[in-house]
Amino acid sequence: MPSPARPRRSVLYMPGSNARALEKAKSLPADALILDLEDAVAVDAKAVARTQVVDAVKTGGFGRRELLIRVNGLDTPWGEADLAAAATAGAHAVLLPKVESAATVQRAEALLVAAGAPADLAIWCMIETPFGALRTLEIAGASTRLGGFVMGTSDLAKDLNCLHTPDRLPFVTALGLSLLAARAYGLVALDGVYLDLEDPSGLEAACRQGRELGFDGKTLIHPKQIAAANDAFGPSEVELERARKITAAFEEAAAEGKGVVLVDGKLVENLHVVQAQRLIALADLIEGRDPAGNDAEPSPVRMEMQQEV
Repeated sequence: MPSPARPRRSVLYMPGSNARALEKAKSLPADALILDLEDAVAVDAKAVARTQVVDAVKTGGFGRRELLIRVNGLDTPWGEADLAAAATAGAHAVLLPKVESAATVQRAEALLVAAGAPADLAIWCMIETPFGALRTLEIAGASTRLGGFVMGTSDLAKDLNCLHTPDRLPFVTALGLSLLAARAYGLVALDGVYLDLEDPSGLEAACRQGRELGFDGKTLIHPKQIAAANDAFGPSEVELERARKITAAFEEAAAEGKGVVLVDGKLVENLHVVQAQRLIALADLIEGRDPAGNDAEPSPVRMEMQQEV
């Protein structure tokens, strides 16, 4: 798996119809924001939300945060207009809801290109239906613009007629298929939301499970959830200490021509070194440095986004 281009530990949904929330988002310690035009916006507020989100992105001030605009589906009255507006807003990506086929991605890409979208505007896909989960490999290979998958476990639960259990066993198949397809194509994978705002221990457990499964971060519905996601999906000091020991030991062994490397009595192979280097690179990005240890430049949003997180 390639080194991370940016941290995506915490990805917060923000309703596009709430101007105050959009402004507040500029000061929150989330790695990324999903500026939502879909589920979080009432029908009579769709047009206003679109204008507010585009204006907010163009105005800037979001610092290093990655910005995704979740549009309405192309089968709705607002989808095509959302894509046209998002194409040149200056966000990092558009997020398509309820994607179930490569054709949906390709149609969205054609609309974005026709609207003047720059080459680096990515397309992300919500995986939140049975068809979507079963076709993740097809979807992942639909376009070179694909940036990642976002799990929509709430909609998936509705379609599966399953329960939101603490162990999330009903979602394991969909989560696993999505992760496999994402990693096969080098895409990011974000875990679904945790709905109970009054259950911090449950949130922490869900975040730990998402990290253990291999997700890059967790989507969130409230700012109070950010700290738990950042903690779970960011490397701990213990993990970093071991990662540095592994890389140092491997480099020393290579310099001495040794073929076997042991760290704390455990065999270390090249795959462990790659994992360790990725963890260190992620920590550097979280601290605002590039993997070489230099001050990292703000990610290109094509707008002035100099404010630090």
